[in-house]
Amino acid sequence: MQASSQSRPAVSGLFREIEKLHGDLPWGAFLDAGTGTHSIGWVGSLATERWTAVSGVEAHAAQTADAIATKRRSTDRIVVGNWADPALLAGERYDTVLADYLLGAIDGFAPYFQHRLFARLRPLVCRRLYVVGLEPYVTGDPETEAGRLVREIGRFRDACLLLAGEQPYREYPAQWAVDHLEASGYRVIAAKRFANRYKDRFVNSQIDMCAPRLARIADRDLSAALGMRGEALRAEALAHVAREGGLRHGFDYVLAAEPV
Repeated sequence: MQASSQSRPAVSGLFREIEKLHGDLPWGAFLDAGTGTHSIGWVGSLATERWTAVSGVEAHAAQTADAIATKRRSTDRIVVGNWADPALLAGERYDTVLADYLLGAIDGFAPYFQHRLFARLRPLVCRRLYVVGLEPYVTGDPETEAGRLVREIGRFRDACLLLAGEQPYREYPAQWAVDHLEASGYRVIAAKRFANRYKDRFVNSQIDMCAPRLARIADRDLSAALGMRGEALRAEALAHVAREGGLRHGFDYVLAAEPV
């Protein structure tokens, strides 16, 4: 059973796909294993018995709490923790678990832990695990102008993060995720890809996030040169978006898996 559509916010195509895959199954106890303001808004709209949302950073947890404050029940909770910590949610069980872009994001909190993530979540999954991910786009040689721009924006962002002493996200292909799910005690029951079309919001958000990182780079000449490169990329990408209606490149994916 799902909450009334009249009381629900707009749902992304990826979450709609999860609802379709879930069908008439009860959501039960729900774990949002890598929460954020986007996913918690969807989770809060579902007819769950209770939910737990895990964030790796106190500030993100506070933003999530603010976003869901009006719908949060006494049984719902937001936990700050790292999945590399074996004590996190030890002994707990959930009917439904969501890993929403967690596979890529976890490298910023637990580098080189991705190959262990699904096994780490396995004891918590009673019925269904949903994985939302992004096919990598900062590698390879794109065949289109849109692909080149998306790749260059991603590489610029990652370079700024590394120079500021931070860890970029590391995305993995859907097939890698399927292979590791199957090796970790799951049966993959559905897999679907969704073509991406990036617009102004993507371009601006990716380049804007670099500004505070550039401010921390000691070499001010390098920082200034990177800033100019970012603005040139922004102008080129926004012009393409205006001309073509977006940057059509790459895929998101949704995987549904059940414990064996």
